[in-house]
Amino acid sequence: MNSSSSIKWILAGVGGFLVLMLALSIWWSQEPDALDVRAITQEEAEQLGQKPMVGSTTTATLIRVVGALQDKPGGYLSNDIMPPGLVMDNMPNWEHGVLLQVRDMTRAMRDNISRSQSQSQEDADLAKAESLFNIEHTSWMMPDAQNEYSDGAEHLRSYLQRLQDDDQQNAQFYARADNLRYWLTLVEVKLGSLSQRLSASVGQKRLNTDLAGDDAAVQSTQSDSEIVAKTPWLEIDDVFYEARGSTWALAQLLKAVEIDFADVLRKKNAQVSVAQIIRELEATQQTLYSPMVLNGSGFGLFANHSLVMASYISRANAAIIDLRSLLENG
Repeated sequence: MNSSSSIKWILAGVGGFLVLMLALSIWWSQEPDALDVRAITQEEAEQLGQKPMVGSTTTATLIRVVGALQDKPGGYLSNDIMPPGLVMDNMPNWEHGVLLQVRDMTRAMRDNISRSQSQSQEDADLAKAESLFNIEHTSWMMPDAQNEYSDGAEHLRSYLQRLQDDDQQNAQFYARADNLRYWLTLVEVKLGSLSQRLSASVGQKRLNTDLAGDDAAVQSTQSDSEIVAKTPWLEIDDVFYEARGSTWALAQLLKAVEIDFADVLRKKNAQVSVAQIIRELEATQQTLYSPMVLNGSGFGLFANHSLVMASYISRANAAIIDLRSLLENG
C-alpha cells in the first residue's frame, strides 16, 4: 500500500470518527420528557409493596428527577473524560441546572419538611442524601459524581419506604404552609439569579441596589453606584441550558408539591397560582429550532433566546413571590 492510499484511509477513518461523534452528540443532547408524577408515585409504592402517603409524590418525583440525570441518552455527561461527552457543554449545563433544584428540595426536606420543629432530630437518610447530592458535579474519580447521586437516590428511596410504612413513625413529611414557604424561598433565589444572568446577555448598566430599603445597612467593601452586568459571549448558551434544566426539574417538583400540599393550597385558594407557575415553567421547555442559542439585541434583527427564557423565568418567579406571600398572610 503506497503512502497516498494510507493517507486516504487515515482521512476516511478520521472523518468516520468525527461523523460518529457528531451523531452521538446530537443523540445525547435529547432532554427528558415531562414526568407523570401520579404514575411515578404509584409505581414506587407498588415496587415497595406499600400505599402512597402524604409526601410520597414529592419524594418519588425527586427520586425520578435524580434518575433522569443518568437514564437519558448518553447517561450522566458532566464528568465525562472521553469524547463526545468531554467536548459537549449544553447537556452538562442542563444537568447542573437539574442538580441545583435537587439540592434545594433535598435541603428543604432535611431541614424543615421532615421535622416537626427546629429542635427535632433530622432524618438520617435525608441527611446522607443531601450530602451526596452536594458532591461536585464534575467529579469523576474519588468520588464519582454519578455513583454518589445514585446512592443519594437510594437514601431517598429508603426514606420513602419508611414514610409509607404504617408500622414506623420515624419518617414524616409535614405538609405545612411554613415548610412550603421555606422551599419556595430557595426556589426564588435560584430563579432570580438565573433571570439576571440571562438578561445580562445583551449587557446592561444597572444601579447598585444592594443596600436599598434599609438606611442602616452596611457592606464589607465599597462598590460602584453603577454596575455593568454582561454575561460573557462564550457563556451565554451555558446559562441558557442551565436555566432550561433547572426549570424542567422545578416544573416536575411543583407538580408533586401541588398534590402533597393540596390541602394547604386549597385552604389558601392558591391552586391556580401553582398551576400558573407550572405553565410558565413548561413554556421554557419549548423546542429550540435554532442550531445555536442566538444573542441578538433586545429589539434587533435576530432573536435573543436568553431574553425569552428570562421573561418566562421572571414571570414564574414573580408568581412564586406572590404565592409565598399568600401562604404567609392568606
